[in-house]
Amino acid sequence: MGERILELRVRAQPSELKTVRKALKDCLLGCGLSETEAQDIVLAVDEACQNVIRHAYGPRHGGDMVLAVDRHGPELVFSLVDYAPRIDPSRVQPRDLEDLRPGGLGTHLIQEVMDSAEFVEPPPGCGNLLRMVKRID
Repeated sequence: MGERILELRVRAQPSELKTVRKALKDCLLGCGLSETEAQDIVLAVDEACQNVIRHAYGPRHGGDMVLAVDRHGPELVFSLVDYAPRIDPSRVQPRDLEDLRPGGLGTHLIQEVMDSAEFVEPPPGCGNLLRMVKRID
């Protein structure tokens, strides 16, 4: 069983992302990751949080999201839960990198940084659960 090393509940609003980034970076540095490794992971998780704000909640901002980080041996497991309506995970696809326009590259970034990222069955009462895994050897 893993060890919970961070749990943070915030409002799904852009103004809360600074708090998430700071807490996550401190947590990752505390795990012994380099500044560069930590920053890459923070950027990927920030993109996931922005997707919750923009797409899961949309213009109705105001629901909560919870970020939990668990350490399972050489892996960090990031769980991002929201309470928005369920999304269709098959519609969450990275955009082609040749298609240069605003938006849509966050999913690509998450897949590049993390070893895995997938939507899994959320706990009862929750909307969506994105689980991301990063091996930190």
